Amino acid sequence: MDFVVSSVFLCLFVTLFTVTCSSGMLVDVVVDRYDIPKVCPREVKTEDFIRYHFNGTFYADGKKFDSSHDRGKAFISQVGLGRLITGMDRGLQGMCVNERRRITVPPHLAYGSIGAGGVIPPDAVLVYDVLLLDIWNTEDKVQIRTMSKPAACNRTTVASDFVRYHYNGTLLSGEAFDSSYMRNTTYDTYLGKGDLIKGMDEGLLGMCVGERRVIIVPPFLAYGENGYGSLVPPQATLVFEVLLVDVFNPKDEIIVELKEVPEGCIRRTKIGDFIRYHYNGTFQDGTAFDSSYQRNSTYNTYIGMGYVIRGMDKALQGLCIGEKRTVRIPPHLAYGEEGVGDLIPGSAVLVFDIHVIDFHNPKDPIQIKVTHKPRDCTMTSEADDLIQYRYNCSLMDGTLLYSSVLTGYVSLSSDQQDSPSTTTLGANKVILGLEEGLSGMCVGERREVVIPPHLGHGENGAGGVPRSAVLFFELELLELQKGVPEGYMFVWLDDSPEPLFPAMDLNSDKEVPLEEFTSFIMTQVNEGKGRLRPGVDTSSIIKDMFNNQDRNKDGKIVEDELKLKQDEEPEQVRRDEL
Repeated sequence: MDFVVSSVFLCLFVTLFTVTCSSGMLVDVVVDRYDIPKVCPREVKTEDFIRYHFNGTFYADGKKFDSSHDRGKAFISQVGLGRLITGMDRGLQGMCVNERRRITVPPHLAYGSIGAGGVIPPDAVLVYDVLLLDIWNTEDKVQIRTMSKPAACNRTTVASDFVRYHYNGTLLSGEAFDSSYMRNTTYDTYLGKGDLIKGMDEGLLGMCVGERRVIIVPPFLAYGENGYGSLVPPQATLVFEVLLVDVFNPKDEIIVELKEVPEGCIRRTKIGDFIRYHYNGTFQDGTAFDSSYQRNSTYNTYIGMGYVIRGMDKALQGLCIGEKRTVRIPPHLAYGEEGVGDLIPGSAVLVFDIHVIDFHNPKDPIQIKVTHKPRDCTMTSEADDLIQYRYNCSLMDGTLLYSSVLTGYVSLSSDQQDSPSTTTLGANKVILGLEEGLSGMCVGERREVVIPPHLGHGENGAGGVPRSAVLFFELELLELQKGVPEGYMFVWLDDSPEPLFPAMDLNSDKEVPLEEFTSFIMTQVNEGKGRLRPGVDTSSIIKDMFNNQDRNKDGKIVEDELKLKQDEEPEQVRRDEL
């Protein structure tokens, strides 16, 4: 038999009802509200359903006749429609969840002069100690209270979205029954597909990532009369405190938000390009998961060739050097339902803030832009020439790597003190791209040269040059000395004298010592008839040339010893001779 709790009014107490005292007999219930919660958002009224615990005792001797606590199950009923004894219908009115009250019920409002079975004797005054656990009504709807909401909200949840959220779940009395935080993982599900209780499906609609809500779900939109195992009792109102962590739709594509696009962008990335970029990676709630800046190294990859997640392959197309953009990538274009270990949860939307440092294509040639060219340009640099030049070398984002200007990065046309570089073109003394960039220049000419890494320092970099870096050079040619072919120390610019030995034998004594040989060679150079290899000590070159001709090493050259280089045997071709 179900017993109902009713509250009795004693004439000595302030009660909810008007009572009349006559000959010491109770004429109405007496309610003692001995424990009232400070906050009471809702009070019991007629037609409400309630769930409560009670102990029932006799007023006369305090003996217990029933207890929901002993049965281990709260009592559930509807108030004010005669489903309870009259005294309890009255005594429960106006009660708050978590309120404790003592309801004393006179016999005529309980089981009267007949009693109830063998449990309640006739004319018994009953006392119920009641703890209210839950209230709901068939007219109730899902209640939503927004606790906090981000200032910027790009999208809100709709049916068919996939969401990831954290929650704390309690009963209306405040008793916890579940928490995603305790499991250290979000709850992940689709909205509007029946995967959730109806009230939660409704309560999660219209949320922004980062929004916090309290969602109150009446029992008939939750687990109803069956409850949920040992966690949720039957007919329980559920209270969820929810934080939305992530949302996407299976139809979503990547979302690109431009942050900064440099002026004068003449080339954009395309499939097959190799790109170097910095990034910060976060989830939609702002939680960081990775950053190239923290590693102090760009992320380097080919575009559109499957080396990165599909969404990033798309996001990296159409970019300029120096461009900054934010990219949101749905999980089906990222790491999907599985995620990546402890780094990326399953079904996570990824947000990347990207800054493009440089990009190139493996087929790219160097790019040369002449910024200044003298009017008088009769001689240009070429292989074997000895040149002196001034330069600034930087990355494409403007980061200075090297400079011949001692005080730092300045205009090459300035008067700053510098230390120009000297090299022989074609001697493999500089990277291939710089070799090409320095060729064909006039003295005084200035150029801007862009060198892709395969013509620079390649995939491994060098010194302060990052791997696979595109280099930007500002060049100015300061001096130019025409050179001689590789393997030679002297070349004739006109036809050599015929016959050669008599022209070399200045005093006609049939022998040419080093001093006489030196005088002859310097005369040819000074008259523009011949050229010595530039950049090498003149006396050393001439002495080597003399020793090559002095076959018997007696300190003089005679006619039989003299041969031109082109007359030597093949194995002697590399020797530097006349």
